[in-house]
Amino acid sequence: MAQNFMEGNEAVAWGAFRAGCRFFAGYPITPATTILNTMLKLLPPAGGICIQGEDEIASMGFCLGASMAGMKVLTATSGPGISLYSENISFAIGSEIPLVIVDVQRLGPSTGSATRGADGDIQFLRWGNTGGLPVVVLAPVNAVDCYQLTAHAFNIAETLRCPVFIASNKETGMTKESFDMDAVELPKIKNRIRYTSDKPFLPFAARNDHAAPEYLPIGGPALVRQTSSTHGMDGYITVDREVIAKNQDRLEKKLKTCVDQFTFYDFFDADTDTLLITYGVTSRAAKTALSGLNAAGTPVAHLILKTLWPVLENLIRKIAAKFRKIVMVEMNLGQYAREIRRILNDKPVAFFGQMDGNMISPSRIKEVLTHDQPAQ
Repeated sequence: MAQNFMEGNEAVAWGAFRAGCRFFAGYPITPATTILNTMLKLLPPAGGICIQGEDEIASMGFCLGASMAGMKVLTATSGPGISLYSENISFAIGSEIPLVIVDVQRLGPSTGSATRGADGDIQFLRWGNTGGLPVVVLAPVNAVDCYQLTAHAFNIAETLRCPVFIASNKETGMTKESFDMDAVELPKIKNRIRYTSDKPFLPFAARNDHAAPEYLPIGGPALVRQTSSTHGMDGYITVDREVIAKNQDRLEKKLKTCVDQFTFYDFFDADTDTLLITYGVTSRAAKTALSGLNAAGTPVAHLILKTLWPVLENLIRKIAAKFRKIVMVEMNLGQYAREIRRILNDKPVAFFGQMDGNMISPSRIKEVLTHDQPAQ
């Protein structure tokens, strides 16, 4: 088998390319720049477009325009760039514009440490839009996940007409690994449903109360209206309470009722009363720690979440039901632990977090699991 030696950022770019992405716009930022560099190599020879915007705001605007014209689009940044993306993220949610956004997280707050990893943007990705409507956030563990989950992200964005985030981080994005891309199974490519009726086109008319509207491109065969303001099915601004409430409800339902379509996780069961929950690069340290504990006769079950938002509440409850002790470990001060505690409010959930620019080590995870740690 042919082995490909690449970092997670390169794998993201290849996953996007093979999912049909032919437009990228972004602004260089550590540690996400190698996604831009790789797309610059992949897209022009294939007839695609790769643009370095003058800043992050312009780059997101380019992406929205390209998506409205019918292209599959990708952008990539880190935490400071997500801050600047925020208004256009809200536009994409409200006007149902598909795109995939990669956040290669680094230590914050603010400019933080450009060359240090963290998972400090997890709540920011969920709540960093005006209105608080749901988004989809996927979290890769390694380069294979970066490749595979990015392809899934495009399918989700296309079918649900929404922005989808890849919550990578510096360690996942910039670590090189060997894997055979051709041996990794990618999902069947999906595209947004095109409007084919001969009736007048309503750009935001959905077939039911939890579906995405059918699509026609701006500049295409029919008049297409887009607006960032509150609108009705016809795309015109409205202040009708009933119309507004119905559309807001649909925007929420179209993600939350379809969560089974993008439920990604790994679960390693064990004969134990303890369940460890992780996501992202910390899961790799956890697997090493648990391998040592299992060999020593102290098994611990392990749930690796790869879909973070919407929260996989039913799955988490089902898996956690038989365990007495739940432990959450993440590279921040407890952003996702609060979700686990909310869901498993009948169980004690211990938490260990670290946000000092260093990864959480296997030895530290072993200590947390083998000593009675007070819940933080």
